[in-house]
Amino acid sequence: MVDPTPLTSMYPLRHIAIIMDGNNRWAKQRGLTGIAGHEAGVERIRDVLATAQKAHIDTMTLFAFSSENWKRPELEVRGLMSLFSSYLKQEAKTLRDDGVRLKVVGNRSHFSDRLKRLISDTETKTASGKFTLYLCVDYGGRWDIAKTAQKLASEVQMGRVRSSDIDEDLFGKYLQQDGIPDPDLCIRTAGEQRISNFLLWQLAYTELYFADCYWPDFDANALELAMTEYYRRQRRFGLRTDDEPDAELDHDRGESVHA
Repeated sequence: MVDPTPLTSMYPLRHIAIIMDGNNRWAKQRGLTGIAGHEAGVERIRDVLATAQKAHIDTMTLFAFSSENWKRPELEVRGLMSLFSSYLKQEAKTLRDDGVRLKVVGNRSHFSDRLKRLISDTETKTASGKFTLYLCVDYGGRWDIAKTAQKLASEVQMGRVRSSDIDEDLFGKYLQQDGIPDPDLCIRTAGEQRISNFLLWQLAYTELYFADCYWPDFDANALELAMTEYYRRQRRFGLRTDDEPDAELDHDRGESVHA
């Protein structure tokens, strides 16, 4: 298991976000259908959850379906929605028994009434869990920020919030994830090096890790490597290091100019 180094022990790894990428390419290499790749990807979720819990992680956020994914072929979208429903039905009891609280974040307006009820039932059934799993489905970071701005504007109109009270802390509490601590580490699989409209507000100071393997191949060992890399890094959050007490800050970047 990962052994935190003194360098980053003051920032223990508690929240991991993952962009699960490469299911289609994994399937294509094996002569399989795209949905077979997504099915293999679902199986991988079980492994990373178990590994994260053993490492004392308490929150995991998985990017399962983006707002832009609706533009994919209709057959693939239907298959993904069916797979999502099956996951909720099949895993609800296991998640509850394993102490995992499931929360689905995203725009539910495009979902069928049946799927909406299934989501709510699963969230209720797993509500007592201590480990929180966020599934981002029909989610986009820009949508999240815009929705939050709408909520706060409504609060101001209703007289419940003063515009002068709106700061980063208050804004964060109105985001989809209810003001939970930002991810410490964001992992993206399949070798791509971008965040693709994922948690744009929350990832401001998150450590980024890009894995070359496709998501269906991202196993417990791969997660261990990512966590080990996290503990090798030095997190500054815009501050200077102890050995550079007189370094000036570059306010445009939020980093020491000597970093």
